[in-house]
Amino acid sequence: MDLFGTRASCHTFLANWLRLLLAALAYTLMQRLRTIALAGTALAHAQAATIRVKLLKFGASVISNNRRIRILLASHHPERETFLIASRAMAP
Repeated sequence: MDLFGTRASCHTFLANWLRLLLAALAYTLMQRLRTIALAGTALAHAQAATIRVKLLKFGASVISNNRRIRILLASHHPERETFLIASRAMAP
């Protein structure tokens, strides 16, 4: 529900099946993000919608070149430290 899995507004079965499959994949990725990267933070027991709104849905500047991608966050972002902990936990 939180990741729009109930939206089946296409006219064909395969299109609706793909939407449902992508929503299930997004939910699985969100659960793995919560258990691996957000352990020990305030969002460790949050629902998928809360993680999406507080941690992933924000404005940032993305700078990419050949070797790396830089994400520039605002200095007053309320979940900045949580985002940094999660991104470091997910980095290879």
